[in-house]
Amino acid sequence: MSYPPPPGPDNPYGQQPPQGYGYPQQGGQPGYGYPQQPPPYGQAQQGYPQQSPYGYPQGGYPPGGMPAGTVQANNGYINIPYLGPVQLATMGQRFLARLIDGLISGVIFGIAMAVGLAGALGIAEDADDCGSKTYGTPEYNDCINDATDAGMGAFGAALVMMAAIGVFMLLYEWLMVALVGGTFGKLAMGLRVVRENDGQLPGVGGGFVRYIIPIVGAFLCYIGAVLVYLSPFFDNSGKLQGWHDRAAGTVVVKK
Repeated sequence: MSYPPPPGPDNPYGQQPPQGYGYPQQGGQPGYGYPQQPPPYGQAQQGYPQQSPYGYPQGGYPPGGMPAGTVQANNGYINIPYLGPVQLATMGQRFLARLIDGLISGVIFGIAMAVGLAGALGIAEDADDCGSKTYGTPEYNDCINDATDAGMGAFGAALVMMAAIGVFMLLYEWLMVALVGGTFGKLAMGLRVVRENDGQLPGVGGGFVRYIIPIVGAFLCYIGAVLVYLSPFFDNSGKLQGWHDRAAGTVVVKK
């Protein structure tokens, strides 16, 4: 029976494995020719890009290397970093969203007008009661003065109510788009306004820019506002961006 030779310089089977060829060196460092093990998920390490929540490298582009805002062959999709290919909202969907918002505004405005009209009718009835009193008498004069004071109070209340409606409409359109990504009409249609360069919400600044441009256009007999809302039809890039979208750097997409 033969036995393996004892360890020695001439016996390769008894020597320690060489350093640097797949075996860890002393101190736990990897050897030559083998890459280091990737860090655990969520930890950044030199040579490994930090991953975004959407699975794309931070600061990079969606799969395929297509830059932000690239329209895919005009098929209704756009590549947005961290979101990937998303579907653009059609003009029909945006019109229906605007119609829903208009109905909400109309209901609020109608309630305010009904309250104001009821107050005006009540003042008119009080003024008619003055006709039953003798003209020029103290009772008649007191009745007229009371009716006048009531009318002025109702007029002031109507002005305050109209101002409150204006402020509400400003905050509704501006802050809803800025902080939520869309008004109730857009959310009901499954639409969202996002920034083209990173897919995030427009924010307070972007939402204000997007809102104020149609308002400025409305000073031209509202023709300018209509042109702003119709301006996506004039966008030959395929992104359906209106002038207000271009100024704010936003696009309207399907959620």
